[in-house]
Amino acid sequence: MADKINYKQVFFNPFSKNNPVVVQILGICSVLAVTAKLEPAMVMGMSVIAVLAFANVIISLIRNTIPTNIRIIVQLVVVAGLVVIVDQLLKAYAYDVSKQLSVFIGLIITNCILMGRLEAFAMANRPWPAFLDGVGNGIGYALILVIVGFFRELLGSGTLMGFQVVPDSWYAAGYVNNGLMILPPMALIVVACIIWVQRSLNKDLQED
Repeated sequence: MADKINYKQVFFNPFSKNNPVVVQILGICSVLAVTAKLEPAMVMGMSVIAVLAFANVIISLIRNTIPTNIRIIVQLVVVAGLVVIVDQLLKAYAYDVSKQLSVFIGLIITNCILMGRLEAFAMANRPWPAFLDGVGNGIGYALILVIVGFFRELLGSGTLMGFQVVPDSWYAAGYVNNGLMILPPMALIVVACIIWVQRSLNKDLQED
């Protein structure tokens, strides 16, 4: 079965044509919660990439030994263990960002993207394609977080990564930051715009 897998599609399709957020509409809650600033959005994206990639590999390695009736429990235990490791690393090396993300790192455990890929792909494939699938879907998720975080912070606060990028002369001329951009509903609007652009570029995703 593994020989028939197109590794290029497994890795690259989640970037656009099968993106977990804008095509499969998964992981929306964290998109709303952590994208008011670009930095926590990037850290959240990298955390999901790491957890999803390694969880896929671990589940793929032990897939033939997992009893069918407890497979979801096993998947949750694997993901929970990886999330604890990521959470502790963030607290040790990026404490300020860890505080901004608060409980949302822990909620990676319940992220639909992870459970979906573990059940749909890792349980049926060997470790290498499972790893590619995990990294690809993680990057696809992270890309949306970064795009949404970029526009929300830029337009809402006039900064990027905490550094001011809108010149003071603009403010002196009357420019005002759009305070609505830092509110959670605006994340949905930005995601909707991304979906519109993405489906415009991919005609096969358009409904008749």
